Amino acid sequence: MHHGLYITASGPMTGKSAIALGTMQLLSRRTRKVAFFRPIINEPVWDDRDPGINLMLEHFKLDMDYADTFAYTQHEARQMINQGARNVLIEHIIQKYKKLLENFDFVLCMGTDFMGQDSVFEFELNAEIAANLGCPVILVTSGYKSDAEDLRELLHSTMNSLKPYGLDVIATILNRADLTQTELDDLRKQFGSGEHAPLIYAIPNEPTIGQPTMNDVKRGLDAEVLFGENRMDALVGDYLIAAMHVDNVLDYIAKDQLLITPGDRADILLTAIGSRLSSSMPDIAGVLLTGGLRPSEQVCKFIEGWTGSPLPILLTKHHTYKALMALQAMAAPIEPGNPAKINSALGLFEKYVNGKEITNRIDSKMSSRITPMMFEFELIERAKSNKMRIVLAEGTEERILRAADILLRREVVDIILLGNVDEITSKASTLGLDIAAATVIDPVKSDKFEDYAAAYAEYRKKKGVTIEQARDVMSDATYYATMMVKKDDADGMVSGAINTTAHTIRPAFEFIKTKPGFSVVSSVFLMCLKDRVLAFGDCAVNPNPTAQQLAEIAVASARTAEVFGIEPRVAMLSYSTGSSGKGEDVDVVKEATKIAKEMAPELALEGPLQYDAAIDPTVAQTKLPGSKVAGKATVFIFPDLNTGNNTYKAVQRAAGAVAIGPVLQGLNKPVNDLSRGCTVPDIVNTVAITAVQAAAEKAAQ
Repeated sequence: MHHGLYITASGPMTGKSAIALGTMQLLSRRTRKVAFFRPIINEPVWDDRDPGINLMLEHFKLDMDYADTFAYTQHEARQMINQGARNVLIEHIIQKYKKLLENFDFVLCMGTDFMGQDSVFEFELNAEIAANLGCPVILVTSGYKSDAEDLRELLHSTMNSLKPYGLDVIATILNRADLTQTELDDLRKQFGSGEHAPLIYAIPNEPTIGQPTMNDVKRGLDAEVLFGENRMDALVGDYLIAAMHVDNVLDYIAKDQLLITPGDRADILLTAIGSRLSSSMPDIAGVLLTGGLRPSEQVCKFIEGWTGSPLPILLTKHHTYKALMALQAMAAPIEPGNPAKINSALGLFEKYVNGKEITNRIDSKMSSRITPMMFEFELIERAKSNKMRIVLAEGTEERILRAADILLRREVVDIILLGNVDEITSKASTLGLDIAAATVIDPVKSDKFEDYAAAYAEYRKKKGVTIEQARDVMSDATYYATMMVKKDDADGMVSGAINTTAHTIRPAFEFIKTKPGFSVVSSVFLMCLKDRVLAFGDCAVNPNPTAQQLAEIAVASARTAEVFGIEPRVAMLSYSTGSSGKGEDVDVVKEATKIAKEMAPELALEGPLQYDAAIDPTVAQTKLPGSKVAGKATVFIFPDLNTGNNTYKAVQRAAGAVAIGPVLQGLNKPVNDLSRGCTVPDIVNTVAITAVQAAAEKAAQ
C-alpha cells in the first residue's frame, strides 16, 4: 500500500504549489499525520525558507522541523551529480523519506521548480526520485494559452518520457487550462479507459493566484516600505510607468495597478493616494518609487498625517526601467499570509479535481483516528456538499467580513450580511476582501422590514407588543436575522462576535422556539483532541439543570454528535460511578439517566459516571466492568454549567484541544453564538456547523 505521493511538473511555471496545497488538504482530511517533503529545493534567497515548504508548514501547521522537509539545494544536487555521486544523492533522499515514514502516516512530496537551465534534466531527475521512493505520481502541466490539440501532444510526449521509470501516474492535472468539458472528455478517452486509466483534470486559469503581492514586490526588489505596511498583501495586476503629467496619468489608472515613478515625482505620488481615496477611481495596488529618491520631508509629513496611508508605498534603489524588468521576471509564490490566494487555489482544486478518485488510486492505509484538522476539513466538506444560506448579523465587524471572504472563496455557504450596505462594502474594499457574492441587507431599508415587524407583533401579541414596538425590535440586526431564519429566508443564523450570548439567543427563545419534546435550549462544545472528537454538554447555557432538563440535554447532545459523524456513547457525569456514591447531586444525575433512557431507549447511555471512568478503558474495567459506555464515551454530559464550563476550558488548555462551539441545540432552526473573543477560523467553523445543522434539519423534515 502506498504511504507517499509525489507531485511533479512537466516543466517550469505550472503552478504545482497550488496543486500541492489542494492535495495536502485532501490528504489531511483522511490521514492523521501527513508530512511534506521536497527532495531538492532552490537556493535560499537571503536565508529565507523555501516558499513551497513554508506554505505547507504554516498553513497546515505541520509538526515538522524545517531541516527534515528537504534533502538538498539545487546547487548541492547538481554538484553531486557532476561529481558522479548520483546514487549517493538518491540514497540520501530515500533515507530522509523513510525517516519521515517512521513518524508520519503519509508523506506528500513535491518535485523541483525547474528554475535551472536544463528542464529535461530536472524532469528525469524527478522521475528517478519518485521511482526510487516507490511513490505514485500526480503530474502537473501548464495549459496556459494551449488548445486541446497542443495539450494532447504534450501529454503523449510526457507520458512516453515517464514510461522507462515504471511510474504509477495516478492523475494528470492540466493547470490554467481553459478547456470545454467535451474537449476534456475527448482528451481522457485518448489515454485509455478502465479502472487503471490515468485520471485527467483541467483547472481553469485564475490570474489572481499567479499575481504578485506588494510583499513580493518588496522582496523581489529589496525595496523599503515607506507607508502602508498593513496593506502589503494587496495583489498587483499590472504595472504603469507614470512619467507624464498628472492629468494624463489619471487616464491610465486601472484596478490593482502598481504605479512606478521616480521618487522625486511628489505630484504623481499624492495623486496616487488621492485616487485610492476616491470612490470614482479604480483601486490601485500601490506605488513603487524608483532611483532611491526619497520623497521630501514635507511630503512625508503630509502623508503621515493622512490618517493611515490607504495604500503601500515602496522605495527601490533601482532606476525605473531596471525595476520594471525585475518586476516582469518576478515569481509570485502563494504565501501563508495571503488567505485570498490560498482560498482561491483550494476552491479551484476542490471544484475541478475529484478527490475521491485520487484517494482511491493512492490506496493508502488511512488511520481511523480523527485529528482536529481532519474534523475541520470534513466539516467544511459537508457544508459544501449541501450549500445553505447563513445570515451573519454583524456584517460590519472585520472578523465577520474576513470569514465571509474565506467562506465565499471556498464556496462553503451562501452568505447574507446585515448592516449598512455602504459601510460593509467600503470596509471590505479597504481590507482587500472579496464579498461580491454575498447578499448585503440593511434591515431598516429592506423591503421585508414591515412584514417582519408585523410577524413579530403577531408572535408576541400576548406580551402586549405593538406594531410600533415591533418595528423598533426588528431594526436590531440580531432580531432581523433570526426572523429571516423563522421565515425561511435564511437557513441558519450566526452572531455573537460583538453581541452577548443573551442578546444572540433571546430572539430564538421568543419566536424560533424549542423542538417538540424539549423544554430547554442547550449547547455542546465539539472537543477536537489529538486523535478523536468528543462532545461536551452543556457548557454554555443552563446553570443548574433539573433532572428532566439534564435528560433533554443528553438526548439533544447525542443527536448533535450524530449529525457531526460522532458515534454517540453518552456518559452522564457525576462525582461517583454507578451506585458507589450518594447525595442530592448524584440523585439528580441518576434520575436524569432514567428519564433519558425512556426518551431514547436506543441510545448507549450510562450514568452516573466519573470522568475518568467514562474516558479511560482501564479505569472503566475496575469501576464499571461490562459497560457499553464506560471507558469509551464520546458524549459527556456535565451536571451543571460550573462543572461543564471549567472542564471544557481545562481540557482545551491542558490537552491542547480545539474547542469548536458552543453549538446550540434544541431549537426548531439553527442559531449559533460566537464568543466575543472569537477568531476568524472560529467564525468559519461556526458557520460551517450551522450549515451542517441546517442541512440535517431539512433532511429530517
